[in-house]
Amino acid sequence: MIAVLAAAGWFYWAALIPVEPAGQTFVMLRPGYSTRHIAAALKSSGVIRSEQAFVLWHYLHNGRSLKAGEYLFEKPANLIHLEKRLEHGDVYFRTVVVPEGFTMFDIARAIEAAGLGTAEDFLKVAQSDTALVNDIAPNAPSLEGYLFPETYEFSRMMSMQEMAAAMVKQFRQVARQIGLIPSPASESPDGGPPKILANSSKGTVESTYLIPTPEAGSIGLDRTVTMASIIEKETSVAEERPMVASVYYNRLAKNIALDADPSIIYAELLAGTYQGSLHHADMQFSSSYNTYKHSGLPPGPIANPGKSSLEAAMRPAQTDYYYFVADAQGHHRFARTIDEHNKNVVAYRRAMRKE
Repeated sequence: MIAVLAAAGWFYWAALIPVEPAGQTFVMLRPGYSTRHIAAALKSSGVIRSEQAFVLWHYLHNGRSLKAGEYLFEKPANLIHLEKRLEHGDVYFRTVVVPEGFTMFDIARAIEAAGLGTAEDFLKVAQSDTALVNDIAPNAPSLEGYLFPETYEFSRMMSMQEMAAAMVKQFRQVARQIGLIPSPASESPDGGPPKILANSSKGTVESTYLIPTPEAGSIGLDRTVTMASIIEKETSVAEERPMVASVYYNRLAKNIALDADPSIIYAELLAGTYQGSLHHADMQFSSSYNTYKHSGLPPGPIANPGKSSLEAAMRPAQTDYYYFVADAQGHHRFARTIDEHNKNVVAYRRAMRKE
């Protein structure tokens, strides 16, 4: 009787009395861990009192398999409640916010800041794993442009490839919503990659600037996303984006260099030389991404555009503008001629001096 009472007292102490963690306690349970290995990890982290009690309860309770993942313990809980959490897979997810206009370099830093791995590891995937978009953008030099801006919940059990794939999946969903890429039902009869037709009756793409030939679906998407990324970096005002798009498409049509400052910044980011601001000498930076030195669009996107910028790139405003400049109030002034533009530049500088 004494032994039974002692055993019952021990089990009550080990399993039923809640244990209070020492602040926020994270425990990583890897795939393949045995019940004893899990118990040891929990005990060493101070969230259970006894490995033996955990194992005993799990087997006596005939519990289901315990789920791998990262768990956060921050409130008092007894062993029985804790084991239920592991059975249900109540894993901890880390939030990664990707604002519109973030580059893959920005995203890599956000991934690292969330404690999901190193920025370097994410960049390796973003710069090389283009198989994720080969069917829609076979010429993509990286995943830049296709890592859609959104708030994500990632687990530390996920690989960098899985995180990048989740962002690309979100891009595909939005691209289908706005008609940038067809839905699966409209894929080619031969089972090949979906085609985007110019001037389609479905209205998938409305601008002949984007789709120069009837079956340039993938090329058209490349151009659209690249243009959208420039638009995204040039203005944060949604209603101005179709106007900005019109300026760049008008310049493309006349073979005038785009002269987009964000393209130089991106060129220097790729080279690892960007110092946080641009100077006049940077306009001569040697890179195919430099739209001051090279006419036409850069080789690929320079950021990850949101829905509004993608729509502006697909459906630009119809204008005869060729220039724009900031107005010191968060908006832009547009001009048809270089003389008009120079006057707007003078007005902008005057406004900035007053501030």
